[in-house]
Amino acid sequence: MIRLRSAAESTFGGLPGAFWWLWIGTLVNRIGGFVLPFFAFYVTGPLHRSAALAGAVAALFGAGAAVSGVVGGVLADRIGRKPTLVGSQLANAVTIVVLGYARSPWALALGALVVGLATNAFRPAQNAMIADMVPAGDRVRAYALNFWAINLGFSFSMMAVGLVTHFGYRALFYADAATTTLCALLIAAMVHDTTPPETLRAARSRQTVGEGTRSHDGLGAVLRDRTFIAFVATTFLLLTVFNQCQTGLPIAMAASGLSASSFGQIAAINGVLIVLFQMPVTRLLKRYPEGRVLAGAGLVIGAGFGLLTFGQSAAMYVLCVVVMTMGEIGNTPTGQAVSARLSQDHLRGRYQGVYQLAWTLSQVVAPLVGGAVISAYGGTPLWIGCFAVTALTALVFLRIGKQVERRVAVARSAEVEQAQQAQTSTQVVADGQQPELATA
Repeated sequence: MIRLRSAAESTFGGLPGAFWWLWIGTLVNRIGGFVLPFFAFYVTGPLHRSAALAGAVAALFGAGAAVSGVVGGVLADRIGRKPTLVGSQLANAVTIVVLGYARSPWALALGALVVGLATNAFRPAQNAMIADMVPAGDRVRAYALNFWAINLGFSFSMMAVGLVTHFGYRALFYADAATTTLCALLIAAMVHDTTPPETLRAARSRQTVGEGTRSHDGLGAVLRDRTFIAFVATTFLLLTVFNQCQTGLPIAMAASGLSASSFGQIAAINGVLIVLFQMPVTRLLKRYPEGRVLAGAGLVIGAGFGLLTFGQSAAMYVLCVVVMTMGEIGNTPTGQAVSARLSQDHLRGRYQGVYQLAWTLSQVVAPLVGGAVISAYGGTPLWIGCFAVTALTALVFLRIGKQVERRVAVARSAEVEQAQQAQTSTQVVADGQQPELATA
C-alpha cells in the first residue's frame, strides 16, 4: 500500500494545478477526436471517392499542419500562449464543422488544408505552456502525462465512434467540434497565460525595431541553433520510420491476407499499451540521461519493424506493434522535454513550432517512402531500412544528448554566477547603509 501510494505520488504529485486543467482539456479534446483518424475511410466509404483523392486530401492536411505548427509557435511568443491556444482551438472547431459539409473533390481538398492550418497551431503553444509552468526536472513526467491523456482520449473515441455514427457521419464532425470548443472554454476559464513578460517585451521590441531584428532574434535565431536543428532533423528521420505503422504496416498486412478488422484490432494494442505502461516506464527511464533514452527508444522502434523480416504472420505483427509501442513510450515525452530544454526562454514558442515540423513532415514523407519501397522491392527491404535508419538516429541522439548536458551545465553555471553577483550587490548595499543607521 505504501509502495503504491509512493508510485502514485511520484507520478501525479508536485505539478501545478494549471497543468491539470490543461491535462483535462487535452483529454476532453481527444475524447472527441473522431474526424481525422476516420477521414480517409469517410472519403472512400460514405462519399464514394477514390483512394487517390483520400491520399491527396491527407497530404494537404499534413501540409497545412506543417505550416500552422510554425505559425502557432511564432504566435505563442508574439501574442501569448493562452490566446494562441484558445484561438486555434476555436478556429479548429469551426473548420471541422465546415469540412463536414464538403462533398466535391475541390471542397474536400480545400477543407482539409484549412483544417490543417487551424488544428496544429495549438501544439507549440501547449508544449511551451507546459515548459513555462513545470520545472525542468519534472517536464518529462509532465509531457508523459499529456501524452497519456492524448492516448486515453483516443482509445475512448475509437470505441465510441460506432455509437456516434448511428446519428449519421456528420455527427462525427459536430461531436469533434463540440469537444474542441469545450477544451478551449476550459483553458480560457481555468488556465492563466504563462507567457513570460520578457517574451512579450522582446516581441514588441522586434516589431518596433523592424524586420532586421526579427530575423536576428526571432525564427532566424532558432534556425541558426545547430544543436536544435540537428535534433529536429534526427527526430524527423525517426518519426518517418515510426509512421510506417500508419502506411507500410497496413499495406503489408493487407498483402499478407489480413482483414481491415484484424488491422484495427492489432493497431488498437498501441493505445492500450500506452495507457497501461506510459507512466511506469517514464518513472523507470527518469534515472537515465535523455540522450541515451532517445537512442534506446529509437532502436526499440526500429527493432519492432525489423522483427517483420523473420515472418509476417498475425502473431509477428502483434509482436511488432508491442515492441514499437514501448519505443514510442520512451521517445515521445523525452523528445518534447529535450526540445523545451534546448529552447531559449523568450523564443520557446518558436522552438516548439519548429520541433512540430519533425512530426508533420514525417506524416507526409512516411507514406510516400513506405508505399514506394513496398511497391518496388517488397516489405522486407523496408523493415531492414527502418532498423538501419533508427541505428543511425541512435548514434546522433547520443551525441546530441552530450551537447544538451553541456548546455544545461553552462546555463546552470550562469544562473549560479548571477545569483552570487546579486547576493554580493545586496550585501554591498546593506553594508553601505549600516553607518547611516548608526549615525541616525
